[in-house]
Order: sequence, then C-alpha cells, then structure tokens
Amino acid sequence: MPEIKTDTPSPIVYIVDDDAGLREGLDALFRSVGYTTRQFGSATEFMESGAAKTAGCLVLDIRLPGLSGLDFQEKLSSAGITMPIILMTGHGDIPMTVRGMKAGAVDFLPKPFREQDMLDAVASALARDASEREERRQDEELRERAEGLSSREREVMSRVATGKMNKQIAYDLGLSEITVKIHRGNAMRKLGAKTLADFIRMINTLNLDR
Repeated sequence: MPEIKTDTPSPIVYIVDDDAGLREGLDALFRSVGYTTRQFGSATEFMESGAAKTAGCLVLDIRLPGLSGLDFQEKLSSAGITMPIILMTGHGDIPMTVRGMKAGAVDFLPKPFREQDMLDAVASALARDASEREERRQDEELRERAEGLSSREREVMSRVATGKMNKQIAYDLGLSEITVKIHRGNAMRKLGAKTLADFIRMINTLNLDR
C-alpha cells in the first residue's frame, strides 16, 4: 500500500512548570505513550520559543515565577491563541478553578494527580486542538473559494440565508427567476456546496447573511 502523505503537523505536549522534577516526570509519562514533548520552566520561556501557535496542548502549572499560570492563560486568550490548556496546581481552590475554566481550560488537575487522569486530559485536549485546526483549515479554504464569487452571486446568497424563495429574490434584485436560479447554482458550485443546508452554513461562515 502506498504511503499516505499529510501536511498535518505532529502535535506536541508542552509542559510549563518551574518544578524540574515534575517536568521530567510528566515528560517521561507522555513519552511512554508516544507523545512528543517540550519542557519550559516559565511562561516567558514558552512565549519566547514561538511554540504557542503550533499544534498540541499545554500542561500549565498555576504557580509560576513571574507571570502566573492563570494570567498567562488569559494573555494567550487575548492574543487569539487557542491551544488547549490543562491547568495543574498544588494550591488550587474553587475561585482559581472557576477562573481557569471560564478562560477555556480543558481540565483542572490538583496535585498530586493520577497519571491516567492526566493522560485522559491530554488526549481530550489534543483531540480538541485537532478538531479546531481542521475547522479553521476548512474555513480558510472556503474563504479562498469565495473569492471567485461575483457581486450578484453574493447578493443572491445573502437573501438565500434569510429564507427567501427564488421568486422573492428575483423581485428584490429586479431579475428573472431563472437568472436567480443560475446565480444560486453557480455560487453553490463555486463553494462546493452539495446541499442547501451546506450552502446556508457556508453563507453564515462567510458572514454573507448580513
């Protein structure tokens, strides 16, 4: 069977903790099940590495020197960085947990934690990262295909999204109904929409319903 090539980068589990012993322990645990890992002793080290936009997940200690784990999490979110985060702490309490989860953490594990709990959390985080990256890739491809739409096709699409029938769209735009059908069919073909539901979802993604 020929080898299937893919451009999808291999995910990395990033460990950010100032406790070198814990970092090494987590590194060994993740590598034992086949994950690629990288270690950092502070949030600053991680940011300076340029790793924040790569595929993977972040296992982040709340108590860090300098920028705390929670403040770092919020900084990443503000910068539009969506890497899934697993928070861990030996000093966790309810307010910290709530703050971390509201900011989008995948999980919150108090130290000491069970190895299987950590592995389950990482598996969930990597699955979410892969799903979100695939969605963004599809959206980017859709926007590239949308560049080939004519202004009239966009006008028709914006009205399709509101639930208008071809006859109503024809009246709005001063066109014949058959012309509207042609524009609608051309738009569906250019975007690769197989069904009306696909077509409307694509219109919404492109914000052509506004």
